Amino acid sequence: MKIADSHCHLTMESFDADRGQVLERAAREGVTLFVTIPARKGDAPVCRALAVADERIYATAGLHPHEARLWDGDAAADLRAAARSPRVVAVGEIGLDFHYDLSPRDVQQCVFREPLPIAREASLPVVVHSRAARSETITVLREENVRETGGVLHCFTEDAAAAREILDLGFYISFSGIVTFPKAQELQEAARIVPADRILVETDAPFLAPIPYRGRRNEPSFLPATIRLLSQLRREDPAGLAERTFDNCRRAFRLDGR
Repeated sequence: MKIADSHCHLTMESFDADRGQVLERAAREGVTLFVTIPARKGDAPVCRALAVADERIYATAGLHPHEARLWDGDAAADLRAAARSPRVVAVGEIGLDFHYDLSPRDVQQCVFREPLPIAREASLPVVVHSRAARSETITVLREENVRETGGVLHCFTEDAAAAREILDLGFYISFSGIVTFPKAQELQEAARIVPADRILVETDAPFLAPIPYRGRRNEPSFLPATIRLLSQLRREDPAGLAERTFDNCRRAFRLDGR
């Protein structure tokens, strides 16, 4: 299979000891395209450096909602500069996380909006994180007219109705290993209705390993397990689904011509 991991955190410390082997194992499973996302403030340069060193890897730049309290003028300037890098293909991940509330909710909502003009200026899509904040996320995206940038709702965990709202905004929807969990029935129903040209897959590695790897450090080589489950739900050929999601990833992040 030809597979793209549309969202992973390859620069996290959990990969420091064996990052090369992780990429080798991924290649053996057909994973040959990676979008690596900063995990915390200050990670964007490291992500860019990894992308410069390995042509299979692209980077994004943004501030996770957990760290929204750290947004300031310097963060905005850094993001604006990063967005000009040829190896940076999106602004993100940005968004709202009302599950952990590691930053105050009002601060998260304000800071969610701040990078969107930067994405428009740079003609980059956005990568959005949303947890326990469905209506608030959609409100911001509508009010900020994200159709102008396009983007990806990563690690989608909602139901089919929420999927339709995100699709109506012109976004792609990305499924992680959570979709393989037995209790994720509403999410699995959502996976059935996403159009073939708008579906992506991701690991969110090192988090959220799919069945049968649950409980282990997640890595891109585990992505075929998610694809197999999605192909069963959608009654599609696994290789065909893998190739479509690969092509969708290239289109979502506008990689052709880079």
